[in-house]
Amino acid sequence: MAEKGTKKTAKIKQKTIVVSLGGNVIIRRGESGTIEEQFRNTELACRCVAGLVNDGHRVIITHGNGPVVGNILIRNEAAGAEIPSMPLYICDADSEGGLGFMIQQALHNEFVKRHSIKNVVTVVTQVTVDPKDPAFKDPTKPIGPFYTKEQSERLTLEKGWVMLEDSGRGWRRNVASPRPVRIIEADVIKTLTRNNVVVIAAGGGGVPVTEATDGTLAGIDAVIDKDFATATLANQLGAELFINLTQIECAYLDFGKARQKKVSKMTTKEARYYLAEDHFKAGSMRPKIEAAVEFVEESKNRNASVIITTPELIKEAMAGKAGTRVTK
Repeated sequence: MAEKGTKKTAKIKQKTIVVSLGGNVIIRRGESGTIEEQFRNTELACRCVAGLVNDGHRVIITHGNGPVVGNILIRNEAAGAEIPSMPLYICDADSEGGLGFMIQQALHNEFVKRHSIKNVVTVVTQVTVDPKDPAFKDPTKPIGPFYTKEQSERLTLEKGWVMLEDSGRGWRRNVASPRPVRIIEADVIKTLTRNNVVVIAAGGGGVPVTEATDGTLAGIDAVIDKDFATATLANQLGAELFINLTQIECAYLDFGKARQKKVSKMTTKEARYYLAEDHFKAGSMRPKIEAAVEFVEESKNRNASVIITTPELIKEAMAGKAGTRVTK
């Protein structure tokens, strides 16, 4: 019994939480993507994520890499006359290491400021895909910067890139995005989290690889959607909660229209209906809702759920006062 005059504090139940930072959380709309901008945005996001760790939860962080891996490819192309070009899967690994380092350092510094001793590590993550996945014949994953229609037409002619309009924001290069099958390093990540290490993994969807019948692995050119890779990782880890952080506070029906409407809660059945009605745009909210449905429906945890919100609203969303929550 609490002493008279003291406030009783409710004990928070420890959860395994996978938090995904969208690529556009790290490079925000309208920014050029300088290292200074990326560090500043990463630090802001990590302040919010650090609170979950200090509350006693086991936290695994994933992140997008769309703008970054696209910029790596641009540098790759520009330097092609001087040095050998690197395949796309190496660029994936490059971006995963670089962004992982930024998040790792930002979290370390945040814990130092909070006088909290926490170990943080980045795991370059291999993710198996099916080489016969139809995505290899139909590139739909947007990467890199936005271009005008005229620029996109020139790039298609000069480089053979597949260019598609992205949610009314401009034109972007599209590459193959096969569905993830298995996270190779899942057991290592699970061991680390059980030992209270904050793990950064599956950055940019991880490095896509194929697995031969003898178990050997080989890289393959593609970019795995980080939302689906995160859902796969979360289920392999047995996570109770998947938090998907974006620049938008929640999911909307008829987003961008005069009649747009916030959705604070939805079941996977309702989510499937909204997807069928085409309420969520490809390359934007749609993969987040699809990944949410996949995680919740395939989870062995009866109370598994997904929260979609901004970094600044994590606590409010956890309390059901902000964001969108997807449940069974």
